[in-house]
Amino acid sequence: MVAASLSTPTAAADAAPGGWVAALLANAPGFASPGADVLAPSRSRAAQTLAQTPLPSRRVEAWRFTDLAPLTALSPTLLSPAPAAQPETVAGSLRLSLDGHSDPLAGISLPAGLEPISGAELEASLGQVLAATGSAELWPVLLNGATARHVLALRVRGAVATTLELVSDAGDGEGILPLRLLLVLEPQASVEVLQVHRSGGANLTSVVLEARLGEGAELRHGLLAPGADTGCLLATVAVEQATGSRFSGVSAHGGWSLGRLEPRLVQREGAAHSALKALQLADGRQISDTHSQMVFEGPDGRLEQLHKAVADGQGRSVFNGAVHVPRAAQRTDAAQLSRNLLLSDRARIDTKPELEIVADDVRCAHGATVSRLEQDELFYLQSRGIAADQAARLLLRGFCEEVLQELPDAARPWQPLASLLGEQGR
Repeated sequence: MVAASLSTPTAAADAAPGGWVAALLANAPGFASPGADVLAPSRSRAAQTLAQTPLPSRRVEAWRFTDLAPLTALSPTLLSPAPAAQPETVAGSLRLSLDGHSDPLAGISLPAGLEPISGAELEASLGQVLAATGSAELWPVLLNGATARHVLALRVRGAVATTLELVSDAGDGEGILPLRLLLVLEPQASVEVLQVHRSGGANLTSVVLEARLGEGAELRHGLLAPGADTGCLLATVAVEQATGSRFSGVSAHGGWSLGRLEPRLVQREGAAHSALKALQLADGRQISDTHSQMVFEGPDGRLEQLHKAVADGQGRSVFNGAVHVPRAAQRTDAAQLSRNLLLSDRARIDTKPELEIVADDVRCAHGATVSRLEQDELFYLQSRGIAADQAARLLLRGFCEEVLQELPDAARPWQPLASLLGEQGR
């Protein structure tokens, strides 16, 4: 672990099952009882489990740096967001708006290679990837499962040239916006997907994505989440990869009072390629948290992971990247790097890249750095007539762009860096 701080984190109060969660379930009739929709059985099971599960506390290892007070301060009701202004889409992308209530495919003609999954097949497919990646019992997943009433489920066949852009905007309303997604890529299929999640108020955006990649399939996935200082984000991305498949995941989030991302990947038979790049920003009293898990269940798998974080003000950045290489995963090649910028004496960064290796024929490496902006670089820019604050912004931009430039082209109209730094329109 690498940590740098002059502050002490606020302890998250332990909560009994009958507290905030019970109020949420009580304020949302029908969550705990099956209805006519396909999610009803799984929603009922999740609600029952959630009602008996305490809120995560600092005594739980995966949550010991994460204060849930911003979450439990939110209204425990469902949110019905109003339509919000959005930038123009780029050529070659299809934008679907997610509000948790209506069908995002209504009136939409899907491009060739994309088709909806419904009925018994959908009911049988839901939760399979969550179980395979060990995500089904995660508290954010249970919360989502107990509240989501709709799922966007798509099958991908062949090479889809159109980028799928999935957008939600919680706006300035109060409450919880649960979103559930399922992607099934047939063998040799390929698609690019961008998720954009925004907020401008005291609300929670809860997102769970399951993606199953067949043999030789490729998923290029981006997640851009600029939030509000009173908003919360809980996002889980669960990916199951077959032999020869490729997954590239790029994420960037910041501005949330509490933002937590959990990418969890499993290479089912090995011989697949996974790449993870992430950027998270925390300022003020914000908490930006990422807990990733990569499991190799067969030989010849590969992982490239770069995680970057910026902490300013009294912000707190948390990263825990776990890589599991059992004996069956011989000849695994995994590289993990955590790079962090600490811009304030009162900010804190906790970073923990970790490898658990049982196989004896592997190439695995990890590392972590925490630093400030380089004084030599600042001096060089200032010697060329650039003001000190502008020089610092240029260096910060360069640090962030290494990740942001890997987002799908469909992210450009959303102005990723400006939106994450709260500078849109300036």
